[in-house]
Amino acid sequence: MSSATAVSPTDLLSLEAALARILDRVEPLPAERVPLAESHGRVLSEALVSRLTLPPWDNSAMDGFAVRAADVQAAGDRAVTLRVVGEVAAGQQPSDTLHGGTAIRILTGAVVPPGADAVVPVEDTDAEAGMADLPAAVAVSRPVEIGAYIRRSGSDLRAGDALMPAGVAMGAARLAVAAAGGHGHVTVHRRPRVAVIATGDELVPPGVEPGPAQIPNSNSVALVAQAREAGAEARDVGIAADDGDAVDSLLQAAASWADVIVVSGGVSVGAHDVVKEAFSRLGRMELWRVAVQPGKPLAFARARARQGVSGAGVLLFGLPGNPVSSFVTFELFVRPVLRRMCGHADLSGRETVRAELAEPVTKSAGRRAFLRARLERSDASRTGWLARLAGSQGSHVLSALVAADGLAIIPEDVIGQPAGSEVDVLRLSPGGSA
Repeated sequence: MSSATAVSPTDLLSLEAALARILDRVEPLPAERVPLAESHGRVLSEALVSRLTLPPWDNSAMDGFAVRAADVQAAGDRAVTLRVVGEVAAGQQPSDTLHGGTAIRILTGAVVPPGADAVVPVEDTDAEAGMADLPAAVAVSRPVEIGAYIRRSGSDLRAGDALMPAGVAMGAARLAVAAAGGHGHVTVHRRPRVAVIATGDELVPPGVEPGPAQIPNSNSVALVAQAREAGAEARDVGIAADDGDAVDSLLQAAASWADVIVVSGGVSVGAHDVVKEAFSRLGRMELWRVAVQPGKPLAFARARARQGVSGAGVLLFGLPGNPVSSFVTFELFVRPVLRRMCGHADLSGRETVRAELAEPVTKSAGRRAFLRARLERSDASRTGWLARLAGSQGSHVLSALVAADGLAIIPEDVIGQPAGSEVDVLRLSPGGSA
């Protein structure tokens, strides 16, 4: 490397310093009210309180017979026979009141009729399960206590109960509780809009037969998926040639819609690396080059804020062109921004575990390395985990990324670590997904 382009590790921003600068003034996006079904994966901006009591009335937990517990206390060696005076099914209001010596057939979820204080499961009677005709009488073979097999009104929720606080993501269980509590709409933070651009004369869209000296554009496919997995709405807005005017044109089109623009390629020091200059024309460059491996040539800039966009303005990320470097720098720098915009308190949303290296590793001096690794459970390990390299660590080797389920983190101040060393591993799902 020539003296004109050589970079000392001391000239590089640490991960923490770079991320702090990037996150400055980034806030959760404004709230919007959406149908409950459309809130999946989104973050509540307001706490939810139950509008309903659940169950709204005492109801049966079993198919069986509503009875007075005192009437069947003698059941055991000899059955107690009760006259059946009616039936109540789920969704029906009981038309009969239970009196001593009688029973009312009841189905699961049905309102317990007045006068009844217990339910006898059909299995503890001589009635045939699923029998269409109502029997004239039923023989009960076991006693029950007061309240047996009855779901009491309000045993799950009561009107006015807190359901969930602001700041939580709406998963399947929370959607169900919100619906049960009477909510058809909820207020959530708007999803950030992410525009993804690839640069390079050598790139063709996926599925297009590459010509001489061409390769498929895999970066944009991965980056759109990563943005969506982080909670954003994302679009691939195209491939720009290695030309300043071409990059300017796509950036300006993307800035009319996006909160965040992610560009892969064109951020190093080559003659065709034109992205930093394009960022400077659209906004203000804030940083370039970070002390991570892979992914040193990271560029970040801010463009002017559009109406309705957070005070941070449109954020511009220039990621390296090598596919693994692009993937890793998105994980480290773009994902936290998107999660903050979504309203998450946990900006990573990832688990970090301690693991022992199954083999020795090496890295560049002065940069924190994120090595693709496979985690294995191990009773012999002090930590319970072994981390094994998932193939070649070259920044162009996508196959090792697919084989990995974590990124083993090697600190800046070492150039390698022996097998058996303990390291932190940032867990990813298999195949590098959410």
